[in-house]
Amino acid sequence: QVQLVESGGGLVQPGGSLRLSCAASERIIGINAMGWYRQAPGKERELVASITTGGITVYGDSVKGRFTISRDNAENTVYLQMNNLKPEDTAVYYCNCLRYSTDNYWGKGTLVTVSS
Repeated sequence: QVQLVESGGGLVQPGGSLRLSCAASERIIGINAMGWYRQAPGKERELVASITTGGITVYGDSVKGRFTISRDNAENTVYLQMNNLKPEDTAVYYCNCLRYSTDNYWGKGTLVTVSS
Protein backbone atom coordinates (compact mmCIF):
# COMPACT_ATOMS: atom_id res chain seq x y z
CA GLN A 1 0.00 0.00 0.00
CA VAL A 2 1.42 3.35 -1.03
CA GLN A 3 1.79 5.85 1.78
CA LEU A 4 2.31 9.57 1.36
CA VAL A 5 3.89 11.49 4.21
CA GLU A 6 3.55 15.27 4.40
CA SER A 7 5.75 17.63 6.38
CA GLY A 8 6.38 21.34 6.74
CA GLY A 9 3.11 22.65 8.12
CA GLY A 10 2.90 24.99 11.07
CA LEU A 11 2.00 28.44 12.30
CA VAL A 12 3.07 31.46 10.26
CA GLN A 13 2.20 35.13 10.28
CA PRO A 14 0.36 36.75 7.38
CA GLY A 15 2.80 37.55 4.59
CA GLY A 16 5.12 34.76 5.64
CA SER A 17 6.23 31.63 3.81
CA LEU A 18 6.18 27.89 4.31
CA ARG A 19 7.38 24.94 2.27
CA LEU A 20 5.48 21.69 2.34
CA SER A 21 7.00 18.37 1.33
CA CYS A 22 5.39 15.06 0.48
CA ALA A 23 7.32 11.86 0.08
CA ALA A 24 6.07 8.45 -0.98
CA SER A 25 6.93 5.51 1.23
CA GLU A 26 8.22 3.58 -1.73
CA ARG A 27 9.11 4.07 -5.34
CA ILE A 28 5.82 4.26 -7.25
CA ILE A 29 5.45 3.16 -10.85
CA GLY A 30 2.77 4.62 -13.05
CA ILE A 31 2.32 8.05 -11.48
CA ASN A 32 0.42 10.52 -13.65
CA ALA A 33 0.44 13.48 -11.29
CA MET A 34 1.08 14.55 -7.73
CA GLY A 35 -0.44 17.50 -6.01
CA TRP A 36 -1.79 19.30 -3.00
CA TYR A 37 -5.34 19.84 -1.84
CA ARG A 38 -6.57 21.67 1.22
CA GLN A 39 -9.63 21.67 3.42
CA ALA A 40 -10.58 24.48 5.75
CA PRO A 41 -13.09 24.00 8.58
CA GLY A 42 -16.62 23.84 7.22
CA LYS A 43 -15.47 23.86 3.60
CA GLU A 44 -14.98 21.26 0.91
CA ARG A 45 -11.58 19.97 -0.08
CA GLU A 46 -10.16 22.01 -2.94
CA LEU A 47 -7.26 21.76 -5.34
CA VAL A 48 -4.27 23.89 -4.44
CA ALA A 49 -1.83 22.77 -7.13
CA SER A 50 -0.87 19.71 -9.13
CA ILE A 51 2.00 18.72 -11.37
CA THR A 52 2.22 15.93 -13.92
CA THR A 53 5.21 13.71 -14.51
CA GLY A 54 5.91 15.85 -17.55
CA GLY A 55 5.93 19.02 -15.51
CA ILE A 56 2.56 20.50 -16.43
CA THR A 57 1.18 22.47 -13.50
CA VAL A 58 -2.31 23.53 -12.47
CA TYR A 59 -3.06 25.99 -9.68
CA GLY A 60 -6.20 26.96 -7.84
CA ASP A 61 -7.23 30.53 -8.60
CA SER A 62 -6.75 31.70 -5.03
CA VAL A 63 -3.07 30.71 -4.91
CA LYS A 64 -1.86 31.68 -8.38
CA GLY A 65 1.21 33.89 -8.18
CA ARG A 66 1.85 33.01 -4.54
CA PHE A 67 2.35 29.24 -4.45
CA THR A 68 4.72 27.11 -6.52
CA ILE A 69 4.60 23.36 -6.91
CA SER A 70 7.60 21.26 -7.89
CA ARG A 71 8.53 17.60 -7.84
CA ASP A 72 11.41 15.19 -7.88
CA ASN A 73 10.28 12.34 -10.11
CA ALA A 74 13.17 10.10 -9.15
CA GLU A 75 12.31 10.39 -5.46
CA ASN A 76 8.51 10.50 -5.84
CA THR A 77 8.52 13.70 -3.84
CA VAL A 78 6.44 16.82 -4.37
CA TYR A 79 6.92 20.24 -2.81
CA LEU A 80 4.71 23.26 -2.32
CA GLN A 81 6.37 26.62 -1.76
CA MET A 82 3.84 29.00 -0.24
CA ASN A 83 4.64 32.71 -0.17
CA ASN A 84 2.67 35.75 0.94
CA LEU A 85 0.41 33.57 3.05
CA LYS A 86 -2.99 34.90 4.04
CA PRO A 87 -5.32 33.94 6.91
CA GLU A 88 -7.66 32.36 4.35
CA ASP A 89 -4.90 29.90 3.47
CA THR A 90 -5.40 28.29 6.87
CA ALA A 91 -6.37 24.66 6.29
CA VAL A 92 -5.22 21.08 6.45
CA TYR A 93 -3.12 20.43 3.36
CA TYR A 94 -3.24 16.96 1.84
CA CYS A 95 -0.79 15.39 -0.56
CA ASN A 96 -2.30 13.48 -3.47
CA CYS A 97 -0.93 11.01 -5.99
CA LEU A 98 -2.77 9.88 -9.11
CA ARG A 99 -1.59 6.57 -10.46
CA TYR A 100 -2.55 4.81 -13.67
CA SER A 101 -5.11 7.60 -14.22
CA THR A 102 -7.55 5.98 -11.81
CA ASP A 103 -5.94 5.29 -8.44
CA ASN A 104 -5.85 8.14 -5.94
CA TYR A 105 -3.66 8.06 -2.85
CA TRP A 106 -3.82 10.58 -0.02
CA GLY A 107 -1.58 11.61 2.82
CA LYS A 108 -2.92 12.18 6.33
CA GLY A 109 -2.56 15.93 6.02
CA THR A 110 -0.51 18.70 7.60
CA LEU A 111 -2.03 21.75 9.27
CA VAL A 112 -1.12 25.22 8.06
CA THR A 113 -2.26 28.10 10.26
CA VAL A 114 -1.81 31.69 9.14
CA SER A 115 -2.39 34.06 12.00
CA SER A 116 -0.83 37.01 13.75
